[in-house]
Amino acid sequence: MTPKELLDTMLGYLGFVVEIAEMQSDGGNLTLQIYTEESRRLIGRDGEMLDVIQFLLNRLLQAKNKDAQKVIVDCEHYRSMREDRIVQRVRELAERVRITGRSLQLEPMNSYQRRIVHNAFKDDPDVATWSPSDSARIKQITLLKRQPKKEPAWITQDPSRRRCLLARSSPSSQVRDDASDAITTLESSF
Repeated sequence: MTPKELLDTMLGYLGFVVEIAEMQSDGGNLTLQIYTEESRRLIGRDGEMLDVIQFLLNRLLQAKNKDAQKVIVDCEHYRSMREDRIVQRVRELAERVRITGRSLQLEPMNSYQRRIVHNAFKDDPDVATWSPSDSARIKQITLLKRQPKKEPAWITQDPSRRRCLLARSSPSSQVRDDASDAITTLESSF
């Protein structure tokens, strides 16, 4: 029995009248797109019913064949629209991190949603994402402002430039003032 036939049988037992289309996702996995008049009931609250159906389908497929490829179950493009909403919301929060420079912790997400967020920011020059280790109980992503890359040594040879670099990298104003006084003293002794 193919994944499409198995899903159609499962949904038939649950009382759904559906039409299923097979597609290949970007990752190469098979995606089964469901079309039905009862899409809200099939999707469930926050996509929970859809997640359960996908989980059960994959478990049944792996029970028959241990090497079965994972199948993604979607209903009327709900998952892709949800992914777009997640990325859009997190990009708005990332803009706040860019402006303020302060890190921001996101709400807990499942592993699929966390992967979407990490992939959305992997090439971002200003904002980085960080997740706790796998042993952490609550999985939350933290958005961090990326540290600027260190400048070449020849730039720091200019005394006024050294003060600017030191001022940016020092953690407190007292340390910055003490360091600036030390640099001035050293420069006057030469």
